[in-house]
Amino acid sequence: MTTPDTHRRQRRKDARPAELAAAAMALFVEKGFAATRLDDVASRAGVSKGTLYLYFDSKEALFRSVIEESIVPMIGEVEAMVERLGDDPVRLLRALLEFWWAQIGSTHLAGTCKLMLCEAGNFPEVAMYLNERVIGPWHMLLNRVIEAGMTKGVFRQGNPESVRQMVFYPLLMQAVWQCSLPVCSSARPMPENYFDTFFDVLFRGLLVEPSEETQR
Repeated sequence: MTTPDTHRRQRRKDARPAELAAAAMALFVEKGFAATRLDDVASRAGVSKGTLYLYFDSKEALFRSVIEESIVPMIGEVEAMVERLGDDPVRLLRALLEFWWAQIGSTHLAGTCKLMLCEAGNFPEVAMYLNERVIGPWHMLLNRVIEAGMTKGVFRQGNPESVRQMVFYPLLMQAVWQCSLPVCSSARPMPENYFDTFFDVLFRGLLVEPSEETQR
């Protein structure tokens, strides 16, 4: 006979891998990858260390689970967006940057950015995994959009890689900042009109013929 308690236990069991990965990600951001122990993860998730090992055998496996479940599917969404809006480089570039911020930069997943900046040298295999699955494909898509805009004569001619870095890195730094410095009482929050200003400056410099219409 199935009881309410049975349902609760089943839901808890089914949810455990995601809960464990979420607990690990929170600790990685708070304490750093090296300082986080599997005991800490189990304690944060409210399970025994033995239970944790039923699903993951290492911190690296926990990190990979976060990336595979939470971020990798977004690459598919971005690719679909590129196909759908490819004829309008301005609209597409803006949509991609807003999507990244909404899904990663302004969420707990921004912790992966902070984590890799701090820990890549100490854990190169973890960094290479993230680069292969997420960072590399994302950068390639942005480059593709920028190159298309230059080919169509919408964006000024230049080095697409240089433009990509200048376009994306301010948002990357904002994400890292949000994960790091708000603990300081003197840290200033992101202004409400940040993106209005960001896109205004971006497109005034990037477009061959800036206009009010393309900047909205």
